[in-house]
Amino acid sequence: MRITVLAGGVGAARFLRGLKAEVPDADITVIGNTGDDITLFGLHVSPDLDTVMYTLGGGISEEQGWGRDSDTFTVLAELSAYRAGSGWSGPDWFNLGDKDFATHIVRTSMLAAGQPLSAATATLCERWRPGVTLIPMTDDWTETHVLLAGNGHPDGPGPDGSGRTVHFQEWWVRLHASVPAAGITVEGAAQARPAPGVIEAIEAADVILFPPSNPVVSIGAILAVPAIAEAVRAKTVVGVSPIIGGAPVRGMADACLAAIGVPATAGAVAAHYGPQLLNGWLVDEQDKAAVDAPEPAGITVRALPLYMTSLAATATIARAALDLAQELRG
Repeated sequence: MRITVLAGGVGAARFLRGLKAEVPDADITVIGNTGDDITLFGLHVSPDLDTVMYTLGGGISEEQGWGRDSDTFTVLAELSAYRAGSGWSGPDWFNLGDKDFATHIVRTSMLAAGQPLSAATATLCERWRPGVTLIPMTDDWTETHVLLAGNGHPDGPGPDGSGRTVHFQEWWVRLHASVPAAGITVEGAAQARPAPGVIEAIEAADVILFPPSNPVVSIGAILAVPAIAEAVRAKTVVGVSPIIGGAPVRGMADACLAAIGVPATAGAVAAHYGPQLLNGWLVDEQDKAAVDAPEPAGITVRALPLYMTSLAATATIARAALDLAQELRG
């Protein structure tokens, strides 16, 4: 079986662990979101790619769900000391551990030598051996930006007196999405080309899966690359809702949905994708009403427990997604 998964960070990584356990012999390709990518301390950081790689490779911090296990933060502390002592303004609001720095140094070195992000990702995966083919959505520059509503940024409003536009990571990590977003855009996506292997993996797949990732800034960012969305529309696609009982399972996806005017419900998220992209949708038992609700018209909805409380529970969710895909394919 060939499975292609469009993946964000923590939720996708944990889902993938269950998927691998359920179908260990499947050929799984993961297309990772790069809209979250950011340059910090001169280093190219790919948070979603790294979270998938570390999780499936056995190096993730299980407590955090991101970053390296048993990491230390000596380098970050030293950088902060320079900031305090010299007035140098560095992004010490983003927690990078010492082990994590090594990954970003290798990636940045390869990019500086002219290698594309997809090649750097493949090299990093040679160490971690995640058991899937991990490909960034594009080798081209993309960044998710957030237009803040009002004057909630610590540095005040933008130069014209209106809301300030910031990188998604600053809104998410530094501000904890506490300042409402008036808009979210994936800069560069419209001009971006899929990375080598992306379209081929979609076209060859028996099923495309949307794991319980953020529908706006994770899966939404991947689909913002036009050729990817076009290829996905031609396939059987089953998604897993990241919203349970009107709230995100993890993170602040509700704040992202509010920015684009989508209610934080399982049915509304399915309708946001629409039947052109989504054929099947798994919701939690708390959201059984979505099975017969009018919002996801044209999408087959199934209800089952969706909390990924254990590897076995996650494998059961993955199996339900694959079974629904098989049903829809006939």
